[in-house]
Amino acid sequence: MGDYVTPGEEPAQPGIYRSEQMCLAQLYLQSDAAYQCVAELGELGLVQFRDLNPDVSSFQRKYVNEVRRCDEMERKLRYLEREIKKDQIPMLDTGENPDAPLPREMIDLEATFEKLENELREVNKNEETLKKNFSELTELKHILRKTQTFFEEVDHDRWRILEGRGNSVPDDERPLIDIGGQSDLDNISGGDISRMAMLKLGWRYNVRQFWHEDLIASSENTGMVGASRMNSFEVDDQTRFNDDTSPLKLQLRFVAGVIQRERLPAFERLLWRACRGNVFLRTSEIDDVLNDTVTGEPVNKCVFIIFFQGEQLKTKVKKICEGFRATLYPCPDTPQERREMSIGVMTRIEDLKTVLGQTQDHRHRVLVAASKNVRMWLTKVRKIKSIYHTLNLFNIDVTQKCLIAEVWCPIAELDRIKMALKRGTDESGSQVPSILNRMETSEAPPTYNKTNKFTKGFQNIVDAYGIATYREINPAPYTMISFPFLFAVMFGDLGHGIIMFLAALFFILKEKQLEAARIKDEIFQTFFGGRYVIFLMGVFSIYTGFMYNDVFSKSFNLFGSSWQNSIPESTLEKPLDPESTFMLIPELAYAGTPYPVGVDPIWNVAEANKLSFLNSLKMKMSVIFGITQMVFGVLLSYQNYIYFKSDLDIKYMFIPQMIFLGSIFVYLCLQIIVKWLVFGAAADSVFGYQYPGSNCAPSLLIGLINMFMMKDRKAGFVDESGQQIDQCYLSTWYPGQSFFETIFVLVAIACVPVMLFGKPYMLWKAEKERREAGHQQLSYAEIVLVVLAVVQVPIMLFAKPFFLYKRSKKQTNYQNLHNHNNHDESVRADMNGDDVEVVHAPETQPKPAGGHGHGHGDGPLDMADTMVYQAIHTIEFVLGCVSHTASYLRLWALSLAHAQLSDVLWTMVFRQCFAADGYLGAVLTYFIFFIFGTMSVFILVLMEGLSAFLHALRLHWVEFQSKFYGGLGYEFAPFSFEKILAEEREAEEQL
Repeated sequence: MGDYVTPGEEPAQPGIYRSEQMCLAQLYLQSDAAYQCVAELGELGLVQFRDLNPDVSSFQRKYVNEVRRCDEMERKLRYLEREIKKDQIPMLDTGENPDAPLPREMIDLEATFEKLENELREVNKNEETLKKNFSELTELKHILRKTQTFFEEVDHDRWRILEGRGNSVPDDERPLIDIGGQSDLDNISGGDISRMAMLKLGWRYNVRQFWHEDLIASSENTGMVGASRMNSFEVDDQTRFNDDTSPLKLQLRFVAGVIQRERLPAFERLLWRACRGNVFLRTSEIDDVLNDTVTGEPVNKCVFIIFFQGEQLKTKVKKICEGFRATLYPCPDTPQERREMSIGVMTRIEDLKTVLGQTQDHRHRVLVAASKNVRMWLTKVRKIKSIYHTLNLFNIDVTQKCLIAEVWCPIAELDRIKMALKRGTDESGSQVPSILNRMETSEAPPTYNKTNKFTKGFQNIVDAYGIATYREINPAPYTMISFPFLFAVMFGDLGHGIIMFLAALFFILKEKQLEAARIKDEIFQTFFGGRYVIFLMGVFSIYTGFMYNDVFSKSFNLFGSSWQNSIPESTLEKPLDPESTFMLIPELAYAGTPYPVGVDPIWNVAEANKLSFLNSLKMKMSVIFGITQMVFGVLLSYQNYIYFKSDLDIKYMFIPQMIFLGSIFVYLCLQIIVKWLVFGAAADSVFGYQYPGSNCAPSLLIGLINMFMMKDRKAGFVDESGQQIDQCYLSTWYPGQSFFETIFVLVAIACVPVMLFGKPYMLWKAEKERREAGHQQLSYAEIVLVVLAVVQVPIMLFAKPFFLYKRSKKQTNYQNLHNHNNHDESVRADMNGDDVEVVHAPETQPKPAGGHGHGHGDGPLDMADTMVYQAIHTIEFVLGCVSHTASYLRLWALSLAHAQLSDVLWTMVFRQCFAADGYLGAVLTYFIFFIFGTMSVFILVLMEGLSAFLHALRLHWVEFQSKFYGGLGYEFAPFSFEKILAEEREAEEQL
């Protein structure tokens, strides 16, 4: 493309066709005014800062502490935001954009956030503790209630069971758990068997009378809520054990607790297997849904009570309970104690409800007050953070009083940038003005294309291929027309175009409401973001559908058909074979004047040759559109060459490419147009040749092949006797056609070596001339060196003796001077020049490196790379012209596919409802129309629309933009609060 143009040398052109002119500038800001100046530039959003400390770690920069403070404030605000969302409190978001706070306001914000966070964390901690206590007391309430019911059932049933029990089996031989023999089971109901198992735990000691309270030695203190209260209910085990009349010598114990319902089956199995059946388990479901004491989530739980004997079983039971995360609670021995404990638990529950309600009300008030400002606080903190992050890109001078920055900015906006710096300096109260100094550089600036809500969608389509090289032609203005047009060529249907148009129109008319709704759905955002692209695609589809005369596969006869019935009525009245077809003879049926606009509606009912006619029409039309767009792309490359002052590219790239395209492909387009205009159905004289009729219309495809093969062809369509010759469609149809086509092919072939070798040869020639000029200058330098060498001979002979004589006369002065020079001066020779300098500095001071850097275009010509680069571009263009022309045939293929799918949907779906009459036909019409409409929207509009969109995208990226668009630039990324806040909001919505 040529070398990059220096900003000062750029010709003025409208910004819509090329990216904005950019310049590199230095900013000199006083330390006190730097914060406010950067804040004003962030509000403006027209400056891209460069990092002047690339080798410095992020943790070693000047303002890293301020950035950390901002991160901490942002963390606290996110915590507040999560708590507000957890309580489903709406956050006030007025869309207000507050100014960035002053640095001194940062301390006040930190104090406010710290106070809110501490208060909220304390309230949350208290609420969590209260909820945990409430949950534990609720579980204890259910345990006391269920165990009381359990013991009451045992009191009611045990004497009835014991009265019918014998003890014929010796006590020592009885098992630990025994529910009796078969005779006992016959007399005991199924509900009493479980109770019998518990009573048998004491049967082996021949206990005849005991109350259920005496079964319990003690209830173990498990450390749960209520344990301290349970201490008052505990009984001295040793005292009861010493009583010989008490059956508590058995040392039977029990534990009670709650467990999650889904863990109960596995808990029972493990308990039975681990304890070998030597425990008795009783469970009861809790009807209420409880909150887990750890997670706070609602769970279903069951109350259980386990009876066991001995310390070993006690240890096993507790470990199993811990493994299943069962919660154990103390349970008193006597009914009186259980009742008293239940009353105390209920009293504490009521007190907790009151305190918990007050705590939640206080928390709600804190969150409601915070919700009114949290969005504004987040905006302020993010602005402060972005300002300090930008200040970390600055350099600090040695006096620590000035900050230096380098920025890319549009030249057209320099006045606005200077005004923003002035406002920042005034607001900070600084007396030293901020300075903006333009710099000259050979570095390529970033690419900045101004967009609005209409052009942004098309610019995104172009940028998705690659960001434009600085100041090269921007394809977006041309894409605004060509992209929806090529889409419509493939999608052309007036009905489907109206559906697309109305959908996009709804998005445009309701865009403010839809933007405010902040819908997160990705598919919706895709369609909404491209609403103006879809709008134009719908408009152009309506136009092409009108030209195709195609509305849901039907046609409109608006202006009257140009064809008439030429078949006699007598033939039509005869009985006809269902397989027979009629053909309208053009010489008889065609009126001679074409249909005024678009395709004649008669072709919609021509079932035999409808596809043949439309295929020929759309295929030729696709070739014309494609070659036209390719030629336009090459013409745009000429604008790039002119702008970048690349004469070699104009002479050896643009001109050969235009000749190559014109000799073959433009010539083909001219043949198509001439064939449409000249060759008709009737016999006539064409370019001096007798034309018999439509069967001799020239075949352009075979003619193009014969053109490249340079075959000899007959001239004209009839022989000397006036008879039509065989394969007359292969003959030449204008005088000198073979000669001109041969010239065109030879000229096109000759353009290839010009494109391949022309530019590399001229570059090599220029490099050779430069080297020869350098050699000529070197010869002059050799003469000068010879003269200097001759002059040095007398100097070497007489200089040293002369200075020795002078030194002997002034030994003392010279010695002092010599000592002074040895300590304070050093003689240095610049190896890159002819000068010797005296530097008043220590000898150990490092000498700056000499030489110069090689900018863009410096250095010798690499001929191999140049040839490879040129060969790639030449081959790509030559072969691309052929492949790209064939690629444009997708316009014809997709248009045909869309029309056929629409016809199939009408014929196979909607037309079926017309076969029924009466009420059934009316019902079927509504029902089938719903199916037809749904399939039309989802298949023909959405799926086919997406397919046409992707093909149009490929045609622009590959076939069109490859002719002139480099796409090797990088995007202008200005420091903008609006952009930063939008990205942060988008990141929040994706979480």
